[in-house]
Amino acid sequence: MSHRVPFKEAWSGEADCRQCALRESVLFAGLKESDFEKIHHPINQFVLEPGQNLYHAGELGDRMFTIRSGLVKLVKYLPDGTQRIVRLVKTSDVTGLESLVKQPYEHDAIVMHRTEVCCLPTSTVQILSDDVPELHVELLKRWQQALSEADAWLTELSTGSARERVARLLLRLVRNEHSLECTLFGREDLGAMLGITTETASRTIAEFKRRGHLTELGSHRYRVDVDKLNTLLAD
Repeated sequence: MSHRVPFKEAWSGEADCRQCALRESVLFAGLKESDFEKIHHPINQFVLEPGQNLYHAGELGDRMFTIRSGLVKLVKYLPDGTQRIVRLVKTSDVTGLESLVKQPYEHDAIVMHRTEVCCLPTSTVQILSDDVPELHVELLKRWQQALSEADAWLTELSTGSARERVARLLLRLVRNEHSLECTLFGREDLGAMLGITTETASRTIAEFKRRGHLTELGSHRYRVDVDKLNTLLAD
């Protein structure tokens, strides 16, 4: 499914965009309706299914993307052909910021769950950024947020025992969420996120379920016991 929506209509909540993360995201929250009068390029909105690519590493793109709903993994491939998932991009997150400085995309962006995306032309964002200081500041904050997230993945999810890495990942998945429920990924993705074997990932999840750290709800959904996981990490 793909359709084109005028930028102003997307921001104002018209054209089936009332729930769109674009209007509510911090990135565009400071914009006024008048800021969009000069923008003539439409937004492409589309849906991607699990396994599809949003963009590929090495591509010189002219688009950045806001995630309306769903989940995307950013993947780097090692010289031996194995993959590492370096970050997850979730609802209201912006990805593809490299295009703002005319750099190739650094990762393969691969959809993990059914994902709705707004595709923002870089030229449009640059025009708004030049004219609206608040947006320029927010773009810098997004760069810093991406760097901080990358540092966290490196320090939290690539060090310590397998049990500690899985515990930290689970805590990150429910951080700042309205509930303590999350959707877990396949063991291959868990291994690629945490730098552990798929067998170790499966054993650790099974152990957490036995110990009550995770409660299975069905359809890969789990409830996370934050207190038990924090106790595990404190021991």
